[in-house]
Amino acid sequence: MSGEFLIRQLADGDWDAVVALEHDAYAADGLSEGRAALQSRVACSPGTCFVLEQVGTGAVRGYLLSLPYPPLRCPDLAVAEAGAFASDNLHVHDLVLAEELRGRELAANLMEHVQARAAEGGFRQISMVAVRGSDILLRFYGYRAHREVAVPASYGRRAVYMSRPVDSAG
Repeated sequence: MSGEFLIRQLADGDWDAVVALEHDAYAADGLSEGRAALQSRVACSPGTCFVLEQVGTGAVRGYLLSLPYPPLRCPDLAVAEAGAFASDNLHVHDLVLAEELRGRELAANLMEHVQARAAEGGFRQISMVAVRGSDILLRFYGYRAHREVAVPASYGRRAVYMSRPVDSAG
C-alpha cells in the first residue's frame, strides 16, 4: 500500500466517519445498519476491526469490521449482536471504502491485512457475505460460495455466503 494510507485498529473517535461511510455505501440499497448495530459487532472483537486512515489528514477513508462467528452463519443486519462467539472462523462483516477510492487496490490491502491478523490470531477460516454481486470479485481472493447457506433477508436478494481458508503464511 502506498504511503498515502495506513491501516490501523478502529478507535472510539472514528465512529462518525465509519457511520457516514456505511450510510453512503448502503442506504440507497436498504442495507444500512446504523451506529448501534455496527458498534455491537465491533464490541465483540475490537482487535479485528480496522480503518483506512489517510496519512497527513487523519481522515478515515474506509473500514473493515470482522468478528469471530460460527462457520456457515452470519450476523443479521436487522439485529445487534448480543455477545461474542468463540469460533475459529473470522467473519468479515463489512468492508467499505470512500467512493472515490474504489478501484485503487485499497480493498485488497484491507483484505490482506485481515488475512494476516486472522493467521496471527489462530483462525482457520474467513467468511463474509457478498452483496450486490461482489461474489464474482471475491472468487479472485480465494473465496468459495456456499449457496446452501440461507443468508438473512436483510442482506438483499443477491447475497451469497462465502468463505476461504486462512493462509498461515499471512
